[in-house]
Amino acid sequence: MKTEKLMLVKRELDLLSRHLKAFTLSDFNKKKLATELETAIIVKDDELPPETVCLDSEVEIRELESGKNFRFQIVIPGEADMQKKRVSVLSPIAIAILGYRTGSKVQWEMPNGVKTFKVLQVKQKEEKNMIF
Repeated sequence: MKTEKLMLVKRELDLLSRHLKAFTLSDFNKKKLATELETAIIVKDDELPPETVCLDSEVEIRELESGKNFRFQIVIPGEADMQKKRVSVLSPIAIAILGYRTGSKVQWEMPNGVKTFKVLQVKQKEEKNMIF
């Protein structure tokens, strides 16, 4: 699968870089995330295209193997609530899709193996949460 360049704002690049160093990731995920961060396109908040997954985005993704769709919002860890479909930015699925755009396919190793996800839809919140 071709690796697409991530598009991130600086605070999300910093978050992912800290995550890469501080947390235990599988070898697959560690190598993938390191490569993505090395080649990421860094933009200012107002330059980030609206179809790009970022903190506070509401996203819909499809796990291609099962065909199941998932819809959730990416939030800071203290606001995560699975019943409200609010997923922590530090969760495996959020880390996997952060910086990708609508139509992107992303491979990430989950607890039950390597999965491929397609970003179906991204909706941005009007006010961005600037704290993490």
